[in-house]
Parts: sequence; C-alpha cells; structure tokens
Amino acid sequence: MSSFYSLLNIRKIVAGAGSIAQIADVVADYEAKNVVIITDLGVWNSGLVEKPKALLAAAGINVHVINDTPPEPSVDQVNGICQAAKAFDCQLIIGIGGGSSIDTAKIVSVLFTNDIVLRELVKGKAQIKRRGIPTLMIPTTAGTGAEATPNAIVLVPEEELKVGIVSDKMVSDSVILDPEMTVNLPKQITANTGMDALCHAIECYISKKANPLSDTFALKAITLISRSIRTAYKDGGNLAAREDMLLGAMFGGISIATASTTAVHALSYPLGGKYHIPHGLSNAILLADVMKFNLDVCEDKFRDIAMAMGIEVTGCTTREAAEKMIDNLYSMIKDLEIKCDLRAKGINEEALDDMIEAAAKVTRLLNNNPKIVTKDDMREIYKKLL
Repeated sequence: MSSFYSLLNIRKIVAGAGSIAQIADVVADYEAKNVVIITDLGVWNSGLVEKPKALLAAAGINVHVINDTPPEPSVDQVNGICQAAKAFDCQLIIGIGGGSSIDTAKIVSVLFTNDIVLRELVKGKAQIKRRGIPTLMIPTTAGTGAEATPNAIVLVPEEELKVGIVSDKMVSDSVILDPEMTVNLPKQITANTGMDALCHAIECYISKKANPLSDTFALKAITLISRSIRTAYKDGGNLAAREDMLLGAMFGGISIATASTTAVHALSYPLGGKYHIPHGLSNAILLADVMKFNLDVCEDKFRDIAMAMGIEVTGCTTREAAEKMIDNLYSMIKDLEIKCDLRAKGINEEALDDMIEAAAKVTRLLNNNPKIVTKDDMREIYKKLL
C-alpha cells in the first residue's frame, strides 16, 4: 500500500433515472453558449443524442455534434475531431457514449488549452500543463468509468498498441449518470463493458497502489456490479440494475484515479491494438486467468472480494474463499456468454511473441501487479485462451 494517496474529484455528479433533464442547468454553470457533443455513430443512430441536444437548444445553447468517433480512435483520428471542435469555437465539450467518445472528449479538451502535439504527448515527449476547457460526460455504457478517470486511451497504429495518457488535468468537470441512457445497450456490450467495470474494481483493490480511498470505492463497485450484471444482461430495461451498473462503473473509475489497474489491462492492450478486440471484451477474456495467476499472493484480498460479491464464505479458509471468488468469475463469464477463445479472433501461437513484447512494454500497469509477471507467465496466460 502506498504511504500517501489522493483522490481526484469530479466537480459535479448528477445521477438517477431521468437525470439527463438536468443537462442545460449543468452547462449553464459554465456560462457556455457554444458546445460540442462528441459521440459515435452507434449512439447517434440510436437517437440518444436527440434529447440532450434538444434540451440544450431550448435553453439557447448552440450545439455542434461530431458523431463519428471510431471504436478505437487513433492519434490522427483524435486530431481530426479536435480540429472540427475548434472550428466551432466551443466553450464546453460533452462526451456522450462509451470509453472511446469520453476519452476523445477529454483529450480534445486539453488540446484546446495546451500548445502540444498529441503524438508527442503519447510518446511521453510533451506534458499537459493546463486543464482543458470544461467537460461534461454522459456515459451510455457501464464499463470504462472513463468519466471519472484521469486517463485516456488512444491507438498508435504504427506500434499496433493502445497507449494510455494519464493526467489529473483530464478529470471531468461534470458527469450525468442516467440509467435510461443505457437501457437499449445490446446484451453483449452490456456483458463486455460490465466485466470491464468489474475488472477495474478488482484490479484496483489488489494493486500495489491500493489505498483506503481506492479500496472503499472498489469494494462498493464490486458489490453493485456483482449483484446486477446478470440482471442487466438478461433484462436491459431493469432501471435498478442499470443504475447499479452505472454507479459501479464510475466507482471503478474513481478507483483507477487513485490506485490504477494491473496485469489484466497490460495484457489486454495488444489484443485491442493489433487485433481490434474491444477493450471490455479483452479484459473480460483475461480477468479470471490473471486472477488465478495472482492467487498465491492475494488470498486475503480475494476473500474480501468474495464477500463483496455476495459469495457465501462462512466456514471457508482464506484460500477456499479466494478460490470461490475465482470460480465465480468463471461462472459469470459463462453466464454472460463471453467467448474466451483467442483463436476465434485470428490469434494463434505464432502471434504470441509479438503480443508478449507489446504487453511487456506496459510497465506502467505491470509494475502495479501484486506478483511479478514474466514473459513466460504472459505466454502461459495467453496460451490458456487459445
């Protein structure tokens, strides 16, 4: 556990069914007259942007929508979106969607106020010195928790790797968590993003950077997600389950902001960077096997997680409780019909060397893992999924 720790705060969180109705009031706090909404085609085509756009227009706010954020935005694509936003002369940026749209909104915000080149930022040759223009994030998936983190993921195509930009200057100013914005989320995206959120909470709880603040949010996230993910998957219209998932995802994001993730995310980055496996799915595929790898150094924490998940551990030894937790992860993946087969994604044993080399570069996360992960360990974990 770190000797010191801190918590990065979102200025304002509005939550609950129907809370999207508060969007104009939230924007009014910043006296913004021109706003840009950054979203993706899936969210746009679903009609989810129509209500917030209409509410803003009714309040006399000019709205420009950029609706083509790709699922795994590259450096050049984020730069293009930034230029489109600057052309509108906006004073506030709204991200509506999943992690890609929200991360893009965060990056665009700081590119407005910092004289830096994104590619240099990604390479660690530039720094974000100033907060960006104000941001409002409205997640339509319950997974990344990007609305609460200081992180943004961007694809570097020439390296076939997704890179994380981390700066406390990117923490959102405001967030709206409306479960009604997630009720039509497809079942498999509900499963993948929900497992991503659970992954964040579990990884942060076992991270070497774990602390009392992150532990509080991580355990609550585990409880909320574990009790509702199956219901949200089977009955997308269940607002109580959807609200649990949104809150759990945000609490997981808050945990990331103070503790950070570990080996699951490090090993998942090559799956997204080269094979374009969605971030939530790649984490879901890896979660149980990486936790099994960590078992011998995490028995006490795994018992805590088992209890937070609602697993009956009375009379169990610490080891037995920890093993029950891992078994529950495997059961959850099965119940959510998540296919953990890398061969089906075009990955074979010949690809492992490149994947291992790419994952080994993610030292920012590997160093947080409670157990040292060698390249041989990575190979064994990946091979289990072939």
